[in-house]
Amino acid sequence: MERKKRILRRGWFSGCVSYLYLTILAVIAVFPLAWVLLSSVKSKSDLASDPLALIPKVFTAENYRIVFEQMNFGNNVLNSIFIAGGTTLIAIAISCLGAYGIVRYCPRIGKAITRVLITTYMFPPILLAVPYSIIMGKMGLMNNRFGLMVVYLSFSVPYAIWLLVGFFKTVPLEIEEAAKVDGAGKLQTFQKVVLPIVAPGIVAVAIYTFINAWNEFLYSLILMNSSSKMTVAVALKSLEGQEVLDWGVMMAASAVVVIPSVIFFMLIQKKIAGGLAQGSIK
Repeated sequence: MERKKRILRRGWFSGCVSYLYLTILAVIAVFPLAWVLLSSVKSKSDLASDPLALIPKVFTAENYRIVFEQMNFGNNVLNSIFIAGGTTLIAIAISCLGAYGIVRYCPRIGKAITRVLITTYMFPPILLAVPYSIIMGKMGLMNNRFGLMVVYLSFSVPYAIWLLVGFFKTVPLEIEEAAKVDGAGKLQTFQKVVLPIVAPGIVAVAIYTFINAWNEFLYSLILMNSSSKMTVAVALKSLEGQEVLDWGVMMAASAVVVIPSVIFFMLIQKKIAGGLAQGSIK
């Protein structure tokens, strides 16, 4: 009896230590975002007098009004949402079909194909800046959102296929054969049986592709020369070039850039915990 009590006490103590440790890590991770959000609603006098203060003396939305009305930052946000969202959807469609085709229809050369795909990441993006600019110029896709999406897809699809190949390999062939016996076609088997099993991989690809496209700066700066088609990364960087940097406006713009990524991750995080067994049951 006493031994059981000791075990329970140890379990309770270790649980408290674990929760305390995780709470401290969560506070450290959330603090920068909270500081940016709180600084974005500070007045200029608060930022000038005590910029390190966490809680503002006076809450104001003036910085956000300047960002959206005077700087037209909302248009840049819509551009980034359209480009990053479109790139993510197209990358998922292409990578799912490509990875499934490699695993099921050409397994012998699948390893060689995936190695060739992943070798594209050996070269830094800056090396391809000039060739991409020439190609996009000849195709008439300079200063074009779809042209920028094509460039992003060329970087995201190879890695996405390489990542999903490992997930598709875990799908038992017997499950697909059982679906075919039940009368399901190849497309139905792929949509209703295979994709739910590899859902965690698809979510990982979506997060990787969206965040990379949202934060990308180099090619957006090179290929977009119109302020109306500029993405948020370039628009935010342009604030640093002002003679007098308004930190309140900078914090408000930074919050606008960060919040969509956080919302996207919160909407999709439930799918990350999906397991292979749960997907096969579905």
